[in-house]
Amino acid sequence: MLDYVDLEADLSEEERLIRDTAREFVDEEVRPDIGDHFEAGTFPEDLIAEMGELGFYAPNLDHEATANVGERAYGLLMQELEAGDSGVRSMASVQGALVMYPIHAFGSAAQRERWLPDLADGSAVGCFGLTEPDHGSNPSAMETSAERDGDGYRLTGSKTWITNAPIADVALVWAKDRSVDGNPVRGFLIETDRDGVETNHIDGKLSMRASVTGEISLSDCFVPEESVLPDVSGMKGPLSCLTQARYGIAWGAVGAARDCFETAREYATDREQFGGPIARFQLQQGKLAEMATEITTAQLLAYRLADLKERGDLRPQQVSMAKRNNVSMCREVAPIAREMLGGNGITTDYSPMRHLANMETVYTYEGTHDIHSLILGEDLTGIAAFE
Repeated sequence: MLDYVDLEADLSEEERLIRDTAREFVDEEVRPDIGDHFEAGTFPEDLIAEMGELGFYAPNLDHEATANVGERAYGLLMQELEAGDSGVRSMASVQGALVMYPIHAFGSAAQRERWLPDLADGSAVGCFGLTEPDHGSNPSAMETSAERDGDGYRLTGSKTWITNAPIADVALVWAKDRSVDGNPVRGFLIETDRDGVETNHIDGKLSMRASVTGEISLSDCFVPEESVLPDVSGMKGPLSCLTQARYGIAWGAVGAARDCFETAREYATDREQFGGPIARFQLQQGKLAEMATEITTAQLLAYRLADLKERGDLRPQQVSMAKRNNVSMCREVAPIAREMLGGNGITTDYSPMRHLANMETVYTYEGTHDIHSLILGEDLTGIAAFE
């Protein structure tokens, strides 16, 4: 696998084990059928429990239900899963970074005991409800509301583009508490079988087809007081979760791009035209050289983020840079790899066009490319362009 500047030479034994376990899982369990799932628009739900058994959900959390591995090991896991498909990495990323992380960081002892073990082993599935039909890049303008009602709250509103929603057992929904001055944003753990909850599929996707995506509709849904995350209020809650998820995306995009490169390199060395492999032509070698350089640059950025995160120095703006750069890189590498495959490249037998399509979603979710540009712009100038 592409590792041009020998970054993996410095991996610990634990990190190598996690990388190899995830790589073997993808090779044996994901690659054989993922093209069929992409074509059919289905998620391989049989993998959910297996990923739990392997410890793929939030292994970087320090909890008895999780492995408590380092941040580089977690990044390597996300890299290998997205080399299989963005939908597989997204499943693990949402479960871990967007549901388990906030329960661990902001939840009560009872909430952690109730949900973390089941989410960790895959016997329960979670989803994260922030984006709304009319509020994507500006989530602080959300309209979903929670009104105090006796010993609990009643929630009303809609969330959309929610990964895992149709198969989720619990939804972490962010809503404005209308019972308190200032209407602070609070997090609510809502079992999806409660009265007033609907989780409908979103169909017709041309990207992330091997991922289950849906809506969360709340109609006067009652949840008890113990469903509220007690230790966070305001946009710090959901934004801190997004920082965790974006870190995983920065690594995952490298995996998808690397898979595109490896597929194109293998094809170019095997495919013969005009009396020899097409890899002997300067045009093809130039494409491989460019892809390898861009992927290596993104790898360096991801590895640096891991070091910063491990020692507690990672800033959200640095994650924005890596998410922005690495996804954009993969979005440029994938079509080059696809064109090297010729006509064969448009089939589900090869991964680049599937990765290409998926990156259109990854480019947009967890903060669009343009929004991350503005986040960096504010950090560099001290001037907010979106206020």
